Amino acid sequence: MAKTLTGIVTSDKRDKTITVTVTSRETHPIYGKQFTVSRKYTAHDENNEAKEGDKVRISETRPVSKTKAFKLDLIEEKSRGSLELNEEALEGEA
Repeated sequence: MAKTLTGIVTSDKRDKTITVTVTSRETHPIYGKQFTVSRKYTAHDENNEAKEGDKVRISETRPVSKTKAFKLDLIEEKSRGSLELNEEALEGEA
């Protein structure tokens, strides 16, 4: 059974490669406190379809390159784009 992970695309600048950040909650073995852990994985994106900010699912596969051992399964949620406030919108509120 191949390992599957869900995360957010943090970089799509390289050709056929995306960087996916996977965050998880872990419990400290001694103190019992929960904390978040972020791990970055590089995944193979054959058609360059995933963009920065998309929520994607990646699965383990044979090594594609030195750093890539995951491939893009599917895009669960597209990014809504960055929110930019222009001066006209701010003037309309005041």
